[in-house]
Amino acid sequence: METALTEDGLLGGRLRLLQSRRGYRVSIDAVLLAAAVDPAPGESVLDLGSGVGSVGLCLAKRMPDCTILGIELQPALAQLAERNATRNGLGDRVRTIVHDIARPLPQTFSLFDQVATNPPYLAAAAADPSPDPSKALATVESSANLARWLAVATGALKPAGTLTMIHRSDRLEEITGHLIRLGCGSLTVKRLPPAARVLVRARRSQASSVTESPPLVLHKPEGGYTEAAEAILRHAAPLDF
Repeated sequence: METALTEDGLLGGRLRLLQSRRGYRVSIDAVLLAAAVDPAPGESVLDLGSGVGSVGLCLAKRMPDCTILGIELQPALAQLAERNATRNGLGDRVRTIVHDIARPLPQTFSLFDQVATNPPYLAAAAADPSPDPSKALATVESSANLARWLAVATGALKPAGTLTMIHRSDRLEEITGHLIRLGCGSLTVKRLPPAARVLVRARRSQASSVTESPPLVLHKPEGGYTEAAEAILRHAAPLDF
């Protein structure tokens, strides 16, 4: 194995990922997002900002009848995503391309049944970027801000499609405002205490409605993950929205 990479396990070792030893590394956010996506058999999923492929590959492990296309800005991460798909025997259903979503998606793309996305959490104006360029690109908005990111995500959906995203809870009002403006006003929100994170599921609707799903508590008071969180993170259980 290359010394600059580590091989790490997700879903209790069901999935093995190559990722950089330094810089941005996969967090549980990717596993939680993948668990919240619920495609029907045969549906297509767009993983917007796929990194090394963790969201798409976790989803493919749990749902054997969907196909997933990842879009990633950084060529080195996209290459690792392709390698990870092959290493896990999922290269026939999960692929990744390099694309900057500041530009329009390729015209050859079809619309997707589902879009999953874990955008950079920090607005450029409010961020203190990491000195590692790859980590900075993964965590701080650059060529595409949150408004642009959500415009691309919603624009890639079929009329009856579903967008699922994870983001910082302190940007929830901003997120809901953008989605309502983009015509995806049917929103369900799931909080993830004690983490300052929120999952949002959006569907097309001109009427705006925001429903709070019961929160998923991640940690027990005495420490360690709750039983519900363990089922998702270790045993590939779906996340109940």
